[in-house]
Amino acid sequence: MISGSCLCGAVRYTVTGPLRPVIACHCLQCRKTSGHHVAATSAPRAGVAIEGEIRWYQSSAAARRGFCPTCGSNLFWDGPGANLSIMAGTLDGPTGLRLEGHIFCATKGDYFDIADGLPRAEHDDPALTTMVAP
Repeated sequence: MISGSCLCGAVRYTVTGPLRPVIACHCLQCRKTSGHHVAATSAPRAGVAIEGEIRWYQSSAAARRGFCPTCGSNLFWDGPGANLSIMAGTLDGPTGLRLEGHIFCATKGDYFDIADGLPRAEHDDPALTTMVAP
């Protein structure tokens, strides 16, 4: 089991079961919500227990984003498929997770280069993520 929280601690969560490796998303929505790119893992929804109030923002027809209404921490991305994406930076303590790839590189910021040698996709890549058709 691993735990996580928002910056102020008003929202806490625990995850039981395995976490997907971290994927960096460079899409415009992730850039706007984080100020850079989002680094997220994911887990089956049934294995995520959330304590505290989450504010959900419907960011597209297919997905919503969960954040703390007190401090504004970006915590979750909830879209199609069986998993809930979890912002990796909100996890507590050592996770053993590693960044495994980048998606939506076609819309990344122009102020940095991706030079880590990890797999890259110009748009979405189901082989890198856990997203599946509803």
